[in-house]
Amino acid sequence: MSCNCPLTSIAGPTLASTCGGPSFMLFMGLLEVFLRSQCDLEDPCNRPIAQKRVNPRYDFVVIGGGSAGATVASRLSEENRFSVLLLEAGLDEPTGTQIPSFFFNFLGSEIDWKYNTESENEACLNKDNRQCYWPRGKVLGGTSVMNGMTYMRGSRKDYDDWARLGNPGWSYDDVLPHFIKSEDNLQVNDMDYGYHGVGGPLTVTQFPYHPPLSHALLQAGKEMGYETVDLNGRTHTGFAIAQTTSRNGSRLSTARAFLRPARNRRNLHVMLNSTATRILFDRNKKAVGVEFENDGVLQRVTVLKEVVVSGGAVNSPQILLNSGIGPQEELGAVGVPVVQDLPGVGKNLHNHVAYAIAFTINDTDTTPLNWATAMEYLLFRDGLMSGTGISEVTAMINTKYADLTEDHPDIQLIFGGYLADCSETGMVGEKKGKNRVILIIPTLLHPKSRGVLRLRNNDPLSPPLIYARYLTHPDDVGALIEGIKFSIALTKDRGSEKVRLRARSDAGEELRAPEIRLRRLLGVRHQARHRAGEPPGRILQDGPGRRPVVGGGPSVARPRRAEREGGRHEHHAARTLGQHQRTGHHDRRASG
Repeated sequence: MSCNCPLTSIAGPTLASTCGGPSFMLFMGLLEVFLRSQCDLEDPCNRPIAQKRVNPRYDFVVIGGGSAGATVASRLSEENRFSVLLLEAGLDEPTGTQIPSFFFNFLGSEIDWKYNTESENEACLNKDNRQCYWPRGKVLGGTSVMNGMTYMRGSRKDYDDWARLGNPGWSYDDVLPHFIKSEDNLQVNDMDYGYHGVGGPLTVTQFPYHPPLSHALLQAGKEMGYETVDLNGRTHTGFAIAQTTSRNGSRLSTARAFLRPARNRRNLHVMLNSTATRILFDRNKKAVGVEFENDGVLQRVTVLKEVVVSGGAVNSPQILLNSGIGPQEELGAVGVPVVQDLPGVGKNLHNHVAYAIAFTINDTDTTPLNWATAMEYLLFRDGLMSGTGISEVTAMINTKYADLTEDHPDIQLIFGGYLADCSETGMVGEKKGKNRVILIIPTLLHPKSRGVLRLRNNDPLSPPLIYARYLTHPDDVGALIEGIKFSIALTKDRGSEKVRLRARSDAGEELRAPEIRLRRLLGVRHQARHRAGEPPGRILQDGPGRRPVVGGGPSVARPRRAEREGGRHEHHAARTLGQHQRTGHHDRRASG
């Protein structure tokens, strides 16, 4: 396949390094060479052109080129009269991120911020200093470059709750037309009528290849009373082989979907390797500029209309705090001059809490990735490399802690197994163990435990202090235990019995353990991926019904006044129009 443009030299981690080092060099190195020659994957003609220098001023500056920022920058630049600068701390998508089966490989790599929480009392007890790892994408496209690509909107209640809090225009019925407009759904006739669209920039479809166990899990769900449904349609409860943000068997990040089609717009500039350090304000507390570091050089740019803060649940509050917007005492303690005392910034931090249960299956544990599966993908964009194994299956279920009067499930089941991610030799039948291991991961969707994010010091490039405070609310423990019970019951004498899924010896013990020990087990084996924070409408107003203090966000009740004030805190989940980002699935709530 010949390219009309020269193949780019994209910096980033090698596939061998993401698998563990030198022993993977031969096969993974050769595979990377083949992948780089695939023009539809590398897409050299359509990648955004990174600026070498910026103009003195822009109408809009978007901070963060991730799931929200890439989308917003593209949409704003559709108006030729607006000049837009997008600042991204990372580089462009490296080779391998386009391959669905490699979605776990890039965690902890150069394109990951690699955040860690401060020491926890109830979680990550088996980790160094009891610190939990928080992956976040540091790359153009953000975490949409390294997640599981599941296309999952929030439930109707999520959006209706925002509207009831005093944010007109953000109810489910208000945002649904925008979801539909954004989609190019390749299976629209198989989905619930009236909830999906075609012709939009975001291609949505299931992966081409489905492991047989995926269908067995759907059958098991039916026998437990849960139908196979369109989870983005009429109901939000049930089992599904999820639709994904993918195209022709490859990942469709927000950068690929929204920025690449806009690459030739003269009014859109993209600066890579550029970390925003603070927002600049005038005497009236209007945002008038942005300071950022590019390749070690501190620069400033003037903003004529708005600054859009879209750094996610960690970087957005960090940028606001570094800019002097936040709790006065905390800012003073680290020597940051206070522009506006806003106690909510960095508060209400929460994350989906999960617990991985390991099962074995009566199948020899051979490496799914080999030359045969590689060639199937290279030639046809099909096979194990074109999907995420059984991670394509997901389920939304209710426990006794859920409000059954509303379609708002409190547990999501995430599955893991049959992932063609790494191989040392590429030989068919390369054995890894006697029995293949499958994971079922019940995940708490509405945790009540709350944490906080603070500045470490007054150096804007220092990672923030993250106090997650997982499992500090008893209801979180109770609901998660119910999710564990359901997961084990799902595998007993039901559809998945066809493949003889068996809990490993320690999995059943968890349910018989005393409460204290069970809490400790939850703490040791907990996983979490989908963080959120204080809603922007709450942190950017100095009281109910009052005007925004420093601009406002899409969920602030008075957006016109917010625009005049010059700042905007981008609502992460809603503005991505369905890119419910997860590392393995997707972000559901607002960044704080």
